[in-house]
Amino acid sequence: MSKENENNVQTKTTSHRVVIPFYLYAAFSLLIATILLFTSTDAFLEHYFHPHILAITHLMALGWGTMVILGASHQLIPVLIDGKLYSTKLAYTSFILSAIGIPLLVYGFYTFNMGPISKWGGRFVVLSVLTYLINLGMSISKSKNDNIHSVFIFTAAAWLFITTFFGLTLVYNFTTTVLPENSVHYLPLHAHTGIIGWFLMLVIGVSSRLIPMFQISKYTNVKLLWIIYSLLNISLLLYTYIFHFSLATPNTLIPGILLFAAILLFIYYCYNSFKQRIRKQLDEQMKISLLSVVMILLPVILLLVIIFILVKTLQVQTNLATTYGFLIFFGWLTAIILGMTFKTLPFIVWNKLYHQRVGTGAVLNPKELFNNKIFTIMSLAYIAGFALFVSGILLAISALLLAGASLLLITAVLYNWNVILILTHKPETK
Repeated sequence: MSKENENNVQTKTTSHRVVIPFYLYAAFSLLIATILLFTSTDAFLEHYFHPHILAITHLMALGWGTMVILGASHQLIPVLIDGKLYSTKLAYTSFILSAIGIPLLVYGFYTFNMGPISKWGGRFVVLSVLTYLINLGMSISKSKNDNIHSVFIFTAAAWLFITTFFGLTLVYNFTTTVLPENSVHYLPLHAHTGIIGWFLMLVIGVSSRLIPMFQISKYTNVKLLWIIYSLLNISLLLYTYIFHFSLATPNTLIPGILLFAAILLFIYYCYNSFKQRIRKQLDEQMKISLLSVVMILLPVILLLVIIFILVKTLQVQTNLATTYGFLIFFGWLTAIILGMTFKTLPFIVWNKLYHQRVGTGAVLNPKELFNNKIFTIMSLAYIAGFALFVSGILLAISALLLAGASLLLITAVLYNWNVILILTHKPETK
């Protein structure tokens, strides 16, 4: 690579100083969330609106899932648009606002106090997302390379802003009449704009680029991705319409089926990428990531079951609703982050430490920056803990919940251990 091309690549890469704080904050959030899970297992035998469940859910959604995604996207967007991030200052601002707002909001839910602390937390989070959305939009607008992946990410960010703004409205609605119904009534709409519009939209947009790249697969199908994109947005908009006009429950089957179709097509996309891969031997990180692709089906299947039950009986057991949320945040979303963290973070740190030394001698590979044995034990603890906790919710057995929570806490400790090993790595040569 010429010096000129090398400099061009460097200018399009977001500084590690912007990205790493997001990963570190997310790792710590996962640890706190699993500690709260361990100390609040009995709450999962009660209604899903329990304050402790609300606190854990928002910590997983915002502190864990959203923060690591924001960090990764700041690094990935320049690669996707073949340009550079519009503003590192906006990226720092987004991090600081979220870092302050999330614990305030989580504390408010945990103590079920929707006063000034919760409201300020919500305001900071909304401002953080708005800052991120502006930064993202300006980055894409100044780029000459539009593609389907950046469209997915920008649309997901827009849905995230809608979700957080609506969530702040619900916080206000607890103490002041802002909406026609009480806040509990709107929880399904708030949850699904975040789950489908933000997480699913973004994960599919990013994974459809990263999974082929990490497998060294040349497979791509832009037309199929546009179909998936359309199905996801139509499903969510149709669900919002049905919810707003309080249409009969059977109507919700239509957006549910569209969502199911979108996910099946995405799995088909990943399967084709897997089949046409050049790298035949997959590492443990890719195995976990591919497992998470299949795990997307679990909450969707359960969602369709819940809708069928509602059609028949007009009510559903609360443990099914709780399981649905757990499958999303501790299942599919956590699985994909556990896998992708150790594909992306080591490269970010490696690029900082070893980029200038390439060609001057043998240097370590990115995968050598973390301990693979710790990763393997973490993966086993995660799968076992997830399965036990889900069984505990469905069977209402406290011992299973406690055992599952213990293993998930171990997972978080091992995850943080490996993240710290990566971040504190000192340069060395082979």
